[in-house]
Amino acid sequence: MRKLLIKNGLVYDAVEREPKKADILSVDGKIAKIEASIEDADAVIIDAEGKRVYPGFIDAHTHLGLDTTNAMFDVDYNEMNGPVTPQIRAIDGYNPMDKSIELARKGGVTTICTGPGSANVLGGTFMAVKTYGKRVDDAVIKAEVAMKAAFGENPKRCYKDKAISSRMTTAAILRTNLNKAREYQRKLEAAGEDNEKRPAYDAAMEALLPVVRGEMPIKAHAHRADDIFTAIRIAKEFGVKLTLEHVTDGALIADELAMEHYPCAVGPSLGHPSKLELDHKSFATPGVLAKAGCDVSIITDAGVIPQEYLALCAGLAVKAGMDSFDALKAITINPAKHIGIADRVGSIEVGKDADFVISEGDPMLSETRILNVIIDGEER
Repeated sequence: MRKLLIKNGLVYDAVEREPKKADILSVDGKIAKIEASIEDADAVIIDAEGKRVYPGFIDAHTHLGLDTTNAMFDVDYNEMNGPVTPQIRAIDGYNPMDKSIELARKGGVTTICTGPGSANVLGGTFMAVKTYGKRVDDAVIKAEVAMKAAFGENPKRCYKDKAISSRMTTAAILRTNLNKAREYQRKLEAAGEDNEKRPAYDAAMEALLPVVRGEMPIKAHAHRADDIFTAIRIAKEFGVKLTLEHVTDGALIADELAMEHYPCAVGPSLGHPSKLELDHKSFATPGVLAKAGCDVSIITDAGVIPQEYLALCAGLAVKAGMDSFDALKAITINPAKHIGIADRVGSIEVGKDADFVISEGDPMLSETRILNVIIDGEER
């Protein structure tokens, strides 16, 4: 039995607005007790007196481990053989020993949702994974979290000489493939156990079955307001689940998004607008959306912003007007909900994974040092 006891820390659990001083006992990688005082002679003890204890930070949208440190020479986050590649899986391209993973961990990021880029209309599946280890199979939380879809400038730019020259074509390609997946599912159901009647195996359609069945959301890359609404329109048309990614124009349509109730992952907000659809890029956007009632996550889109600066991005959102508790939730419990793993991570509660960040002060401030990063009850 493996035990870890964090004593005397000021606990920011991402559940209650106000922190509390408490001890936390984890057993075999799970939080077992949170009490004012805990004694356990068999536990490894970390004295957090005068320190703060947070849940491990989570990024709901990154390309870490696929967009490698030397990305000019070894890029695995975009498959460029065609605009429809739903069969691609992040778990098959992720390198857990890329040095960017270690930097992320040192920055307090303990879980990421990583996957394909936005070159393709349908790009493949994202996965949720812890930021440690030599083998992805040992660190993965959920191998297939969401199906990446991209709207706006990126598919047009990447396939302008081949298949796509307008936003209308992007939408048409997505509709066509969702309809093909529905038909593929219908044929499978009609065939039942009769192998002679089953349609020929189609890896792309197999990958889309969880989407059309409502088991896996579309993870929609959309910056501009009209692209966001196109993603919503198609999701409603096909009755599929949806999360909104980037949401750069979110502040312009916050009232509409609040009524729609789709999770919003906002960012990357650091740096100059690099294309037309980023014209309204701002650290104010997460706060505006949160105040309107949206479920907001803050993302780095790493390597656009280095993964280890996730907490700093939350701090910059606070500087731009976001409530500090909303900002904390935006890098902990909200992204956990966004990617469907809130039963395991995102807050300090009994029964959840023992993932913690211990810091000298507020980790959203650039001068704050992170002292300990604990994942699955072990210091990493």
